[in-house]
Amino acid sequence: MLPQRVTIVEVGPRDGLQNESTTLSKDVRVELIRRLMDCGLTHIEAGSFVHPQRVPQMAGTDAVLAELPLDGDIHFPVLVPNQAGLEKALAAGAKEIAIFAAASETFSQKNINCSIAESMRRFMPVAEQAHRHGVKVRGYISCVMGCPYEGIIEVNAVVAVARRLIDLGCYEISLGDTIGAGSPLMTQRMIESLANDLEINRLAVHFHDTYGQALTNIYAALQLGVSVIDSSVAGLGGCPYAHGVSGKGASGNVASEDVVHLLNGLGIAHGVNLDKLVDTGRYICAQLDRPVMSRVNLAMS
Repeated sequence: MLPQRVTIVEVGPRDGLQNESTTLSKDVRVELIRRLMDCGLTHIEAGSFVHPQRVPQMAGTDAVLAELPLDGDIHFPVLVPNQAGLEKALAAGAKEIAIFAAASETFSQKNINCSIAESMRRFMPVAEQAHRHGVKVRGYISCVMGCPYEGIIEVNAVVAVARRLIDLGCYEISLGDTIGAGSPLMTQRMIESLANDLEINRLAVHFHDTYGQALTNIYAALQLGVSVIDSSVAGLGGCPYAHGVSGKGASGNVASEDVVHLLNGLGIAHGVNLDKLVDTGRYICAQLDRPVMSRVNLAMS
C-alpha cells in the first residue's frame, strides 16, 4: 500500500555538492539551503565533517551551520566519518549526524580504508557520544544492490549491516544504491527481507539514476510502504569513490524535482513546492556552471 505522506531528505547541499569540481563559497551554500527551506523541505543535509583534504567541497560546514536555525523545526543532518568529525559537529551545534557503512567489503576498504566490521567498531563511540549529547544518528548503507568492485550484493549482507547500525542506535537507515544498479524487483526483495527485522518506517531509500531506474525503484519501494526518500536538487551528485575497475562512475542522485513530480502524480503528500524547487535547481546549477540533470526541471523550463 502506498503511504499517504512522504518525507523527502534533500541531500544536494552535501551529497550533491561534494562530487562537484567547483567548490562553492559558504554564502552560496547557505543560500542554497535557505532556498530549499523556502521550498518546504524539512530535512536538508547541510554538509559534512570529513577532512577537507579528502572532500574540499565540504570545508567550512561549521560556518554553514552557524547561519542556520538549528533549534527550529527543520532538520540539518551532517555527515561525520569518525570521532574527530563528531567533535567538530558538536562544537558547531549540530542536532543530527549521519554515519555511513557499506554492504560491500571491497567498497568499504576503498571508501573508508577499513573492513565493515572495523567501521562498526569505529562508529560505536561516535554514536554513543552523539546520543549522550542528545544528537540523533542516521545510518547510511552504500552499495545495497551493486558494487563497482564486487558486482551484485547479496541481500543478507545488507540485512547484517542494517542490524548493526540499528544496534548502534540509528533511528533510520538510508539504503544507498550507490552505482544505480538496482531494479524494482531487487528493490522489493531487499526491502521485504529488511522488513522481517526492522519496521518499515525506519527505512529510507537513496537511489542513483545511472541506468535510469531511480524513479521506478522509488515507486517499487513506495508500494511496500517506504515513506522516506533521499534526493538531490537538480540531480546533483554521485559518489567520487564508486568508479571501480571498469572506470565507470555513478551518475547523480535522483533529482528532487523528479521525485516531487512522481509523488504529485501518485497523490502522495510531501509539502514541497515544485515551482520553487525548479527555480532552486536552476540557481545552484548556474552557480556551478553546469547543466540541470532533472528531466522535470528541463521540461518545466
